This record gives sequence, C-alpha cells and structure tokens, in this order.
Amino acid sequence: MQPYVSTSTVLCILGTLLAYMAVRALYLRYRHPLINIVALGAAIIITVLVVCDLSYAVYEPAAKIMTIFIGPATVALALPLYRYRKVLLRYVFAITGSVCAGAFVAMFSAGLIARLGGLPQEVVISIMPKSVSIPFAIEIAGFYGGIPSLAAAFVVATGTLGSLIGGWTLNLAGVADPFARGLSLGTVSHAQGTAAALQEGEEPGAMAGLALILAGIITAAIAPAVVWLVLRFPAIM
Repeated sequence: MQPYVSTSTVLCILGTLLAYMAVRALYLRYRHPLINIVALGAAIIITVLVVCDLSYAVYEPAAKIMTIFIGPATVALALPLYRYRKVLLRYVFAITGSVCAGAFVAMFSAGLIARLGGLPQEVVISIMPKSVSIPFAIEIAGFYGGIPSLAAAFVVATGTLGSLIGGWTLNLAGVADPFARGLSLGTVSHAQGTAAALQEGEEPGAMAGLALILAGIITAAIAPAVVWLVLRFPAIM
C-alpha cells in the first residue's frame, strides 16, 4: 500500500517553504521593493526544477496541497479588517469610491489598449478583468466571450508585476499613507498586491484585503457596461 503523500511531494513542500523563508528573510533585511517574495520564491522553485530536470508533474501534487491553504489565509484577512472596523466605517464612502474608480480604470484601460492595438475580441475580453483574483476573472471572461485560461494568465502576470513595482510606483508618486497604499495595491494587484501590502504592515494589509474583495465584486458588477463600452472602439492597428 503506497503512502497517501509521496516522498517527492513532501520534499517539494519543504523546498517551497525553505524558498519562502529565505526570500522573506532577505526582504526583511534589505526592504528593497524588487525583493518580492512571490516572484523570487517562484524563480527559485523553477530553477531547482530545471536544474534537477524535474517536470511540473512532480511538483503539481505539492502545489495542490499548498493551494488548500489559500482559503483559510484569505479568511484570516478578516482579523486586521476587524481591528480597523471603526476606520472602515468612518471612511466607507471614500474607500468604496476609490476602489470603484480604481476597478473601472484598471478594467477599461487594459481593454482599450488591447482593443486599439488590434487584438482579437476574445483576448481583449480576457485581459480586462486582470486586476481581480482568478475566480472572478475566469467567470467574467468566460461569460462575455473571453478565454478563462488566458484571463487567469493575465491575472498572475498583473499580480506579479504589481507586487514587484507597486510599492516603488507609490513611492515615486509620493503616496505615504498606509491606508491609501493598501487600497491601491489590493485594487490593482489582487492577492499578490495584498501580500506585498502585508509586508509593509498591518494597516496597508488590512486595506488591501478589503480592496481585494470590493474590487472583485465591483468589477463583476460593472463588467457588462465596460465590455460594451470598450468594444465600441474600432481597432486601429
């Protein structure tokens, strides 16, 4: 009788944890925005798989097991939200309005650039929900004629890029308020932006978690109007 979890799966999980701990320690020491835990951690794992000539099929069971913890980790974001509930209630309209504006701009600008660039309609629709988490994105893309798998790829790319340069961009713009930084990162870069915000502190992390949820709901609500609006523009390339 074979064990439920193979030795290779256990080693892959341990290797992933070691990569995470190493990159996290590096970030905590230097605090450089390019030391991104998600991106560098993934790069380490990919490098090890390539060097050891291992296929993704070997790593996939470990990935599935670790993915199970995404749900509890997401629910755990409710704790900092509860701690800052008074602030949330006091600025509820400002928070909701800013996330609404950010969700619209993120969706419309991506779709418009893709549309004007002459990309196929299904690609245009697939890229539009890039700033929300994958469950929202694949449903929105699939419902309006996009390609769910392509939408998921755009989400991952957006999150990685946002977590890499989001904080640096906010620094250039002179945005120092932790609540504003958290809302920005969560609205534009979903879960990976939230992870980057949590590295800055509990306050931006709480706001990013809230923005992550609101942006997904708002994007789904405005999708019919934004898709219709973007598709009215003619391709110019």
